[in-house]
Amino acid sequence: MRSARLRRTRRASAVTLVSAMTLTALAACGTSSSSDDGGGGASQQSGSSDASAPLDPKTKVSITIDCVPPAAKAAELKEWKEDVAEFNKTYPNVTIEGRSTPGQCLEPPRFTAMLKAKSQPDVFYTYFTDLTQVLSEDGATDISAYVSDKTVPALKDIDPDVLGTLKQDGKLYGLPTSNYTMGLLINRKLFKDAGLNPDAPPQTWDEVRAAAKKIAGLGEGISGFGEYSAGNTGGWHFTAQLYSLGGDIVDASGKKAAFNNEFGKQIAKNLHAMRWEDDSMGKTQLLKWGDLQKQIATDKLGMFLAAPDDITYMVQQLGAKYENFGMGPIPGGKNTLAGGNGYMIKKGISSDKVKAGIAWLNFKFTTVGKGQFDWARTKTDSLPVGLPQPNFWLNDSKAKDDASRIQNATMPVANFKAFMDKPVAGKAEPPKAQEIYKVLDNVMSGLLTNKDADVDKLLSTAETQVNQVLANQ
Repeated sequence: MRSARLRRTRRASAVTLVSAMTLTALAACGTSSSSDDGGGGASQQSGSSDASAPLDPKTKVSITIDCVPPAAKAAELKEWKEDVAEFNKTYPNVTIEGRSTPGQCLEPPRFTAMLKAKSQPDVFYTYFTDLTQVLSEDGATDISAYVSDKTVPALKDIDPDVLGTLKQDGKLYGLPTSNYTMGLLINRKLFKDAGLNPDAPPQTWDEVRAAAKKIAGLGEGISGFGEYSAGNTGGWHFTAQLYSLGGDIVDASGKKAAFNNEFGKQIAKNLHAMRWEDDSMGKTQLLKWGDLQKQIATDKLGMFLAAPDDITYMVQQLGAKYENFGMGPIPGGKNTLAGGNGYMIKKGISSDKVKAGIAWLNFKFTTVGKGQFDWARTKTDSLPVGLPQPNFWLNDSKAKDDASRIQNATMPVANFKAFMDKPVAGKAEPPKAQEIYKVLDNVMSGLLTNKDADVDKLLSTAETQVNQVLANQ
């Protein structure tokens, strides 16, 4: 779905109220500069000759930022406070007012209401798939002129595919903080018990089917392969599988469904066969996010498609052990579903606020060895180090970050070697993703709950319904 945090689109239950907390940075005394008001329309100033220059440290300005870790995440909140203090050594006159959300940083109904009311913070958290919605509400500043190798020194080393998710019509509207691509998550213990090599996960869907049969053959209620089919997650995974074969959910025009073809039928027939001929997917179906994680964490499931941060969730929330899991690239390997998070900057705020926001984002999220990429500190704070993502770096930045991850790893990074050695190109979610996923849930649930399912009819019906969704854009 959208990002790498408790999926990022619809994983956790909806958050109710937004609590607010303020982390006051070290602000210098004196009268506020004229740039500290909310006006000035930064977007109108983006073409000015000094837009790409970093914020002058003497400038006094206050900015609001959301997605501050809540008190329940003590280590993460500690690091946030430390980073604010460190940031203020360079920018002593910038006051950061942080807003904390008790659950997900972005809860879609709240996010939509916020955009419509123009009440978003100066620097606001988004999923990669939110750009169209944000721009339709005229909610974000075009920061193209503000982002340069002077303000974001590692800019050239950020994966252009990741940065591209925050662009439209050649204009940049945000900076990334996290990214993910999906792969095949495996239970290493069950692989060994079934006589399979956990260091060489299946690389084709035929190999997945064969491995699933062996794992299910262990008995004791163990399933070889698991899939979702409810809560929009079935359609999400159907999309991931289709991408893996080189297919598309929507055609290039964005106006017509493109999955009712040989690729869609291959996925459907393979899943139906695994469920009903091989009996390798278990009898309990209509699963959604959280169900497969519980199964694999308790050694009742051999493998399923996931992003690497699922492992952290299972260790921290379900009591599993890092060493019991591994990952390989998505079978098929043509493309994989990609997503992530970032921050955008509110349209209409002053140029100095925009510059302050970019300075903070650069320090906290896009500097190797600092902020979120300070892996030595992360280890000291007993937070996980060693997952292959988020990692949107290329070139020298990637080499330095990878070395630090390995040096400070709190988990066996070798378990992810297959995933890292064969990276698969990430592909963004389709337009109207959630509405399309809801339709495709019916395909997945039909395949996995009905032995006599008509594959052609399921896909044809879904095609008609998705075409209707796309016609209503």
